Amino acid sequence: MAAVIITYQLAVGVTREAFEEWVRTKDQPAMRSLRRVASFDTYRVTGLLLGEGEPSVRYVELFDIPDLDGFTGEDMPGDVVQGVMGSFMGLVKDPEFLIAEKL
Repeated sequence: MAAVIITYQLAVGVTREAFEEWVRTKDQPAMRSLRRVASFDTYRVTGLLLGEGEPSVRYVELFDIPDLDGFTGEDMPGDVVQGVMGSFMGLVKDPEFLIAEKL
């Protein structure tokens, strides 16, 4: 199983409240409806555990995807993911899309 991790900031002018409402009502239901997405959660970063200053990101998304090839080959170009990504990219800045494996 692969993990997809997305880190990002909110775009200028996007409020936390509006973004989080979109996540709860549009993003999570759509992405969780995909059969290749075993789990999907969004986390708001609230601070640093160690050190001082501001975190480098404000949100982290974690996906567990058992069939990454199927997800990237079929789900990503499909209407559900493309619809969510179109909205997502207008709401965030500096997204980083990471693929990870559990050790």
